[in-house]
Amino acid sequence: LPLPHKITAIMKRIISIALFTMLTALASAQTYVCPPCNGPSCDTLTFTQAGKCPHCGMKLIKKEEEIKKLNVCFYLYDGIEVLDFAGPLEVFSYAGCNISIVSKTTDPLRAQGILKVLPTYSIQNAPPADIFVTFGGNDDVAANDPDVIKWIQSRIPDTKYFMSVCTGAFILGKAGILDHKTVTTFHNSIENLRKELPNSTVLANKRFVEDGNVLTTAGISAGIDGALHLVEKLRGHDAAIQIAKQMEYDKWVPGDGLVISK
Repeated sequence: LPLPHKITAIMKRIISIALFTMLTALASAQTYVCPPCNGPSCDTLTFTQAGKCPHCGMKLIKKEEEIKKLNVCFYLYDGIEVLDFAGPLEVFSYAGCNISIVSKTTDPLRAQGILKVLPTYSIQNAPPADIFVTFGGNDDVAANDPDVIKWIQSRIPDTKYFMSVCTGAFILGKAGILDHKTVTTFHNSIENLRKELPNSTVLANKRFVEDGNVLTTAGISAGIDGALHLVEKLRGHDAAIQIAKQMEYDKWVPGDGLVISK
C-alpha cells in the first residue's frame, strides 16, 4: 500500500484499540448496588460485579438504576390486629420502603390489648405517602371517627395505591374509597361489608382483590399476600419472590388473588 494509506490503516487500528480499551475500562469500573431493602448494611454497600447481594440475596442493579424508595403510610389504632400490620410491615420493609406509623395522635396504643405501639406521626403531621394501608381489629375506632375519615379523604389526590387488610376495608369504605369497586375482607365480615357498601361488589373466598388503585385482602395473614402482590407490581417479580423466601413464607402463589382489569 502507498504510505498515506498505510498511515490511515494504522490510525484506524490505533483508534479501534483505544476505543476497546476505554469501553473495557468503563465496564470494569461499573458500580452495582443492592436494591433498597432496609438491611443493616445492604443499602450502603457497592459492588464491582453483577450478581446477588451476599447479605439479603437480592439481585444487584447498576448504581445509575437505583430505585426510588416508596413511602408507605400504616394507619394504626387502639385494638388493631397484630399480624394484620406486622406481616405487611415485614414485606414493605424488605422491599426498602419508607414506612410511617400513623395514628390519630402519637399516644401509645395497644394491638390486641397486648402489644404496645408508639406511633411516629399523628394525622396532624403525617408525611405524604405513595401507599396508604388500613388494618383490621377494632376498626370501628377509626371508621366511626369523622376526623380520621376526613383526613383519609384528604390524602386521596396524592396517594397512588390504597390497601386494606382484613376489616380495614370498613375504614376505606367509610372514606368512600371502595365505592363501585370489587373488594374483599375477613371471611366473617363479608355480609356486613356488603350491607355497608351497597354500591360495591364484595367477594368471598378471595385472598386479595386488586381493582384499579385499590387492593383489599382477606383476613390477617392474607395481608402478606397483598403486600407481596404490590411489591411484585411495583418492584418486579424477582423482588417479591426473594422477599417471600427471606420471610420463609411459602403460602404466597404469584398470580393468586383477583385482579380486575381496567
